[in-house]
Amino acid sequence: MTSRTTAGLARFNSADGDTAAHLLHEVCTSTVWVNAVLAKRPYADTEALLKASDAAMRELAAEDLGQAMAGHPPIGRPKPGDPASAREQSGMAGASEQLKAELLELNLAYQDRFGHVFLICATGLTGEQMRDAARARIGNTLEQEREIVRGELGKINRIRLTRLVAVAEGDPS
Repeated sequence: MTSRTTAGLARFNSADGDTAAHLLHEVCTSTVWVNAVLAKRPYADTEALLKASDAAMRELAAEDLGQAMAGHPPIGRPKPGDPASAREQSGMAGASEQLKAELLELNLAYQDRFGHVFLICATGLTGEQMRDAARARIGNTLEQEREIVRGELGKINRIRLTRLVAVAEGDPS
């Protein structure tokens, strides 16, 4: 663990409850997940924080997963002014208009079928990979898709938590 990560984790561990809850809500919008991760502070190291996140994610009910998904914009349309969603969806930055249109169509079909946005851990994926995943997953059952989404949310939370404890004081990136 770097000194920067150690300092970031120490800052998170020592933050007052409201500040820590706000930071966690930026990672995942499920209140149940936030409260579960918050309750286990202080964390000895980043791995302990990530394990607590994974455990909390496994325990989320369908309603809690829905609350967590509601915090994510559709693929190809990151929230304006949200550097996290823009960074995570950077694989769509150079996508052709045709690919963007395909993904929009798939997003809408997926949302009609499952009642929520198509959620994937987009970090490091190309637009084509995201499109192909949406195509492949649209045929899943609701139960299959719920578990895939749980896994994707877990990956996103791990990336965001790692970044949270690695960001230096005053560094907005």
